[in-house]
Amino acid sequence: MDMRPTRLLALVTLTSVLSAQTPAPLQSGIDIHGLDKSCKPCEDFYRYANGTFLDKNPIPARYSNWGTFGMLAEANRERLRTILEAAAASKAPAGSSERRIGDFYTSCMDTATIDARGFKPVEAELKMVAGISSRAELAQALNNLQKAQAASLFGLFSSPDAKNTSQIVLYLSAGGLSLPDRDYYFRDDEKSREIREQFAKHAARMFQLLGEDAAASTAAAHTVLAFETERAAVRLTRADRRNPDKTYNKMDLASLEKASPSFDWKGFLANNHIPATTTIIVSEPKAVEQFEQQLAHADLNTWRTWLRWVVVRNAATELSKPFYDEDFAFQQTVLNGVKEQRPRWQVCATATDALLGDTLGEVFVKKHFPPEAKRRMLELVENLRAALREELTNATWLEASTKQNALKKLNAFYPKIGYPDRFRDYAEVRISAQDYFGNARGASIADRQYNLAKIGKPFDRNDWSMTPPTVNAYYSPLRNEIAFPAGILQPPFFDLKADDAANYGAIGAVIGHEMGHGFDDQGSKYAADGSLTNWWTDTDRKKFDARAQCIIDEFNTLEVGGGLPNHNGKLVTGEALGDLGGVTLAFKAYQRSLKGKPAPVIDGFTGEQRFFLAFARVWARHFRPEAARLRIQTDPHPLDRWRAIGTLQNVPEFHKAFQCKLGDPMVRPPEKQCKLW
Repeated sequence: MDMRPTRLLALVTLTSVLSAQTPAPLQSGIDIHGLDKSCKPCEDFYRYANGTFLDKNPIPARYSNWGTFGMLAEANRERLRTILEAAAASKAPAGSSERRIGDFYTSCMDTATIDARGFKPVEAELKMVAGISSRAELAQALNNLQKAQAASLFGLFSSPDAKNTSQIVLYLSAGGLSLPDRDYYFRDDEKSREIREQFAKHAARMFQLLGEDAAASTAAAHTVLAFETERAAVRLTRADRRNPDKTYNKMDLASLEKASPSFDWKGFLANNHIPATTTIIVSEPKAVEQFEQQLAHADLNTWRTWLRWVVVRNAATELSKPFYDEDFAFQQTVLNGVKEQRPRWQVCATATDALLGDTLGEVFVKKHFPPEAKRRMLELVENLRAALREELTNATWLEASTKQNALKKLNAFYPKIGYPDRFRDYAEVRISAQDYFGNARGASIADRQYNLAKIGKPFDRNDWSMTPPTVNAYYSPLRNEIAFPAGILQPPFFDLKADDAANYGAIGAVIGHEMGHGFDDQGSKYAADGSLTNWWTDTDRKKFDARAQCIIDEFNTLEVGGGLPNHNGKLVTGEALGDLGGVTLAFKAYQRSLKGKPAPVIDGFTGEQRFFLAFARVWARHFRPEAARLRIQTDPHPLDRWRAIGTLQNVPEFHKAFQCKLGDPMVRPPEKQCKLW
């Protein structure tokens, strides 16, 4: 299991400023102009809530999808652009945080210098690969390339030991595949075969950019595809990787050396400044065994060919325009259907946020996240916690011991709102305004080392897994924490000027979603302290599995349409449970907030109706067919349309609010309605 946090995913413009003397009445928080009232809410609530909005906001050519998430993310990037351009022009002192982000952004924007260098930034690594003439030299080259992040066969990160969360240990995940998922190498449908053909052509063109002729490049590309197909054969499916019992495999240095004696694992750990005595959690031991087979027996020329490919693939977005364009043609156009590249400033703002996110985020929150927003969010979190506590207390299907453990876990939830208490200063990262490749590579290496340096040290609650401007949220099972970056805490998710119905329906459902991850098919296997411990009775676990199976069955059979495959219910179980539990809890918390008083009718809608309209608006997003297919096959989140429809079909409170009746498309038969709490 990838023990990095489970994530959610998600706008509108800011509302007018309140009068300084006379507070304006709270607004509905609903985009009434985005509704499609020609569609009946009980027929297709997603279309009713979002139809006109989606019609008026087609997908821009530079994106694979467009809607609330993308619009808010783009608005945040505009804010980051203002910050970065000011930093670049500031002439701040060398070594200062402002100078660091300004120079990084400047180097990224300097495409003339980047283009003039061609692929010179990776020439030394390519020369190293070309010089491999023995198994020993191969093993050493693999070690050096992993350290430089030029070719990573394994993912490395630190996290609490899932069975002893007081200890920060090393997690080792399988890497080294170029296609989005192991199944892309084996599916035999026409589209999958076409993608593999396009990948081979893409790899061949990359080899040609390195100076190889057409025939040699084509042969090399097919070598790469065959080599990676071997690697993919032993990998777990994405659905299996959601099972922490399958991905928690405790090893030490001696165990790794036994599984793969041809590799210098001691040097591997030393190169990455990891103590040789550390505990290692290996997600896929079969991938280590298969690595040993290829390392010991695969033809050296095959290895050299594959390593040349990986070096250039990993570096392509920081190299000259021909490499950047070729990477875009496959990754964005073939896989996602994107028609044109984003403006360079967007690329550079995104890169700065990804690699120097704390420095950039510190300025972002000062400008765009007032203290009142954090206070109000904490209040909402506690209201949702109270609602879930009540549901757990009253859950007649849970035995007393399970209920006690569930309440203990809920009470231990640690909320993070907006930004970390301490911002990292990146003093160890050297940035030059003339070297984008060096900046990106150096910052990436420093970021990994910053993470790995936590091994063996005390657990630190200050650590975040997202930057402040990120439009997202997450739950971490090992830390038992929920986090909401400042980037998502803006309309239509969270609006200080809106009535409670909209905020509970939008950000409240997001809060409930993340809390729900603590009790979904994956998170429910972790206890209050984050440990991978069974805290359920056998009877209660069977009851839970039956409730989860309802979701699996629903999403397996939902007809996505458009020539696309249906969702894999087992893959999306956790996120779909999060959506269902989140909206259910948020509605109960909203009802509690009214304290028995009737909700106001605003813009012609009751409070209950506005709650569900706000929830559906969160998921206003459409996808290009290529991107939709990619998401269905690789993402644990259902497509946004079905996150709204598939969830609300199970919610009686929604049916009542809009007077939907049995037989309406938005109402599942009572015996098939899914329910967790």
